[in-house]
Amino acid sequence: MAAATSSSSAELVLDARCATGESPVWRAAEESLYWTDIPAAVLHRWSARTGARSQWSAPEMVACMAAWAGKPGRWIAGMESGLFALDLPDGPDRPETGGALSARCLAGVPHAAAGMRFNDGRCDRQGRFIAGTMLLDMAAAAPVGAVYRFGRHELAAGRAEDLGLGPLIVPNGIAFSPDGRTMYLSDSHPQVQKIWAFDYDTDTGTPHRRRLFVDMAPLPGRPDGAAVDVDGGYWICGNDAGLVHRFRPDGRLDRSLAVPVRKPAMCAFGGPRLDTLFVTSIRPGGGADLSDQPLAGGVFALHPGTQGLPEPEFDPGAH
Repeated sequence: MAAATSSSSAELVLDARCATGESPVWRAAEESLYWTDIPAAVLHRWSARTGARSQWSAPEMVACMAAWAGKPGRWIAGMESGLFALDLPDGPDRPETGGALSARCLAGVPHAAAGMRFNDGRCDRQGRFIAGTMLLDMAAAAPVGAVYRFGRHELAAGRAEDLGLGPLIVPNGIAFSPDGRTMYLSDSHPQVQKIWAFDYDTDTGTPHRRRLFVDMAPLPGRPDGAAVDVDGGYWICGNDAGLVHRFRPDGRLDRSLAVPVRKPAMCAFGGPRLDTLFVTSIRPGGGADLSDQPLAGGVFALHPGTQGLPEPEFDPGAH
């Protein structure tokens, strides 16, 4: 399964030095990119208009998030103990002030073990929030992760619905086809490294008919965060390989784009024409030698020659 690899298209957006940069989201109305640094429990913002960077602290690690429809400055977020509504302290019109995010718990989740948190997540095309959980200690390889749905009914009940897709070690790569009728999900753990596709019932928010989409074990990089373009191409970060892969809807590898760090974490389309692929990354700690990747933890921009789709917002009225 060979594909062309390009090493010349990555541009540094910000030398953010995030320990684990994740969940990039482009806000078109603000011409800004938001993302989170998970272990730092910080929400970041970069303005494409001014180049200004802002950040806000959260009471728990923020692993994944989506903008809240009709509420500028509000986010739904998968954190450690559950799903939260997060609000910028001064609203979206004064983003440079920083400070602490206001956090309100929407739903706790019945973690299968101590020391768990949410990991990857995003909204489906109808505005339901779909997110997975994992054990913080990846080395334990514990298959205790689950994937949850959160829409109108779950919001009213104050609980998230377990979709029964486990057991998973590190659920990742959640994305939806342009028509919303195919859902993608991966498991990033080195023992798994698989991406699955599901038929997705857009009326009920239920995935079914699970099948293997890509086995990434023979390919460079572990499957991490993902995005889908207008043609249904599935872009997924190849963690440990410094690559972002594009798979066609039939699962064939189309091409791979390089970034100057080993651990790209998640990608998202943005920019005025949604033709820029923003990529967050991980900066290894513990005294790791970063001489060959000094920009690890940074945010990068790729120009893949295709367009993405507007990122769905969380709709509290979605079934």
